[in-house]
Amino acid sequence: MKDYNAIIDQIEAVRRKNNKNWMDLMRLAFKHAPDEAAAIVADIYREDGEISALAAQLVEK
Repeated sequence: MKDYNAIIDQIEAVRRKNNKNWMDLMRLAFKHAPDEAAAIVADIYREDGEISALAAQLVEK
């Protein structure tokens, strides 16, 4: 049997670093092209909502 908690901890560590990368990328984008960056972030936000709705269907009983 695998140590699930160890794997989850590893995923968490990688996600933490990747989230920092995303925020650095957003800072750079808004600094150099704020209007274009805002449009892309709006698209991401909208599609995240779709993902959340689909995920909600998985947990509904």
